[in-house]
Amino acid sequence: MTRLARPEDTSSQELDRLAELAEEVVRRARAAGASQAEVAASVETGLNVNVRLGEVETVEHTRDRGFGLTVYFGQRKGSASTADLNPDSIQATLDQACAIARYTEEDPAAGLADAERMAREFPDLDLWHPWAIDTPEAIALGVEIEAAGMAHAGITNSEGASVQAGQSLSVYANSHGFVGRERGTRHSLSVSLIAGSDDGMQRDYWYDTQRSPERLANARSLGDKAAERTLARLDARRLSTRQCPVMFAPEVARGLIGHLIGAVSGGALYRRASFLLDHAGKSIMPSWMQIVERPFLRGGHASSAFDAEGVATADSSLVEDGVLQRYVLGSYSARKLGLSSTGNAGGIHNMIVRPGAADGGSDDFAGMLARLGTGLLVTEVMGQGVSTITGDYSRGAAGFWVENGKMAYPVEEITIAANLRDMFQQIVAVGADVDPRSHLLTGSILLERMTVAGED
Repeated sequence: MTRLARPEDTSSQELDRLAELAEEVVRRARAAGASQAEVAASVETGLNVNVRLGEVETVEHTRDRGFGLTVYFGQRKGSASTADLNPDSIQATLDQACAIARYTEEDPAAGLADAERMAREFPDLDLWHPWAIDTPEAIALGVEIEAAGMAHAGITNSEGASVQAGQSLSVYANSHGFVGRERGTRHSLSVSLIAGSDDGMQRDYWYDTQRSPERLANARSLGDKAAERTLARLDARRLSTRQCPVMFAPEVARGLIGHLIGAVSGGALYRRASFLLDHAGKSIMPSWMQIVERPFLRGGHASSAFDAEGVATADSSLVEDGVLQRYVLGSYSARKLGLSSTGNAGGIHNMIVRPGAADGGSDDFAGMLARLGTGLLVTEVMGQGVSTITGDYSRGAAGFWVENGKMAYPVEEITIAANLRDMFQQIVAVGADVDPRSHLLTGSILLERMTVAGED
């Protein structure tokens, strides 16, 4: 399944060509009168195979190119992009960006990130692991994954399995003389199964995603996990409306941390559209809570030595002893707020929620269920009922009712509701059962209480 990459790896040469093109366009932009300029160029290639009931549904080979240019005439900004890297298209893109900049309004916050903040060191972060899998092998692997799931008694149908192999090359260059090169791979396997029939039908799925194909789950374990999750949902019930403890399984708990990131990100803050406005330096979580950003995590899903503006990244605390230490800022939002960039233009870089609890414990999944005692385990959330402005949280959910630390029966068609401000303060424990498939790394999160709305 995971043969090593073929020796004819030309990624370094292609990165060099992208870098030369980016630097040349920056020079041409300056010659055209721009006071500053920046270029982002990328090439992404991939294979995506989908099978269902043992037959091929789709096979897709991709090769996408992108080239984006931003120029500044003083504090007037113009941006243009193209997917065509031939000289005529690049020139047209440059002309268009310059024309836009000459006619836009001045913005005091516009401009490149500060030159002294540019990254100077570029360590190997173990992000490049090409997968030399061809189409017949990918099809065979997808069939094997699906068959492993379908072999379980009670699985009655399949929504298919997919195999994806991808790699990307990117360059960011600007008129400070900065040129940053990045290359990375991302591969994934998934399968979605159906159990039961008619009104008793249930669906569930499982997947894995890794930088290296050698670290992917094997076909059998992936199919078994998807079948186990699907069968566990049979005979689901609704709950009566109540307030109770709620535990988010790791794969959905990271969504809570995502809402926190959104609320402390620059765009929401300078627009005054966040319930955590002016909360830097204030307690927003229990005193034992720690959330740290680790950009140099080897093989991490969002590891990088620099952000989308070339600013050097750094290990940093977001929440320390429950106190919000900083916001999540690029240079533009930082200037709007009168602050400094945190190296987060383009997003965060591996945010890690430390396991723990007020009593110093660090529990696996079974231990977290024991802490829950009697309450709701959430394994799926639906809908968009979350307001970054007010913190109001109301989403459809499914999962399991837990009694005495054991899953008693599956539940569905319920709504869970609270306010994120209260939810963050009422975190009882964070598990050591970390889901590694994301750049938001957290285990299960147990909350003291939420409102669960179901049958009247």
